[in-house]
Amino acid sequence: MKTQYNNQPIINEKIKYPKVRLIDVLGSQLGIFSSEEALEIAINKGLDLVMISDKSDPPVCKIIDYGKYKFTQEKKAKEAKKKQHHIALKEVKVRYKIEEHDYNVRINQALRFLQSGDKVKITVTFRGREIQHSNLAIELLNRMSQDLSTVSEIQQLPSRDGKNMIMILSPQK
Repeated sequence: MKTQYNNQPIINEKIKYPKVRLIDVLGSQLGIFSSEEALEIAINKGLDLVMISDKSDPPVCKIIDYGKYKFTQEKKAKEAKKKQHHIALKEVKVRYKIEEHDYNVRINQALRFLQSGDKVKITVTFRGREIQHSNLAIELLNRMSQDLSTVSEIQQLPSRDGKNMIMILSPQK
C-alpha cells in the first residue's frame, strides 16, 4: 500500500494521479477512471477513496470506509504481535567445583527456562589458576547437557571465552 510520510495510506483528495484503477466495496473492478471521477463515485456512496497500490500502472484505489479499514488493520497488527514469542537468552552461572545440591538447583533453573521456551547459556567461571582445570568444566557442561537432554538440544558446544567456559542450550522442537 502506498503510504505518506507518517505511514498512513493516501486517501481522497490527496490522490494526485491522473488515472486510477477503481475497485468497489465488494472487491469487483469498476475500471479505469480519472482521480476526480473516482473520488466523486466514492463520495456519492458515502465512503472514502483509498490508494491500495501505486506500484501498478495505473495505481489501484479502492472505495471503502477508511475508519473501519484502519480499525481492522490495527486489529490484525495487534493479533500478529500477540502470536509472536520473544525468545530470550537466560544465563545460569556455575563454578567447576560445585556441590550436588547447588548443581541440582542450577539444573532446575535451566529446566524452568527451557520449558518456558527460552535459550539457556551455561557459564562456568574460573578464578586465577583454576583455568588449568578446564577439562573438569567440560565434564560438568557435558553432564548438564546429558541431564537436560530430554528438554533441550545443544546449540553451541562448550567453548572457552576468556576466563569462562560457555555452552548454549535451546529448547527441543
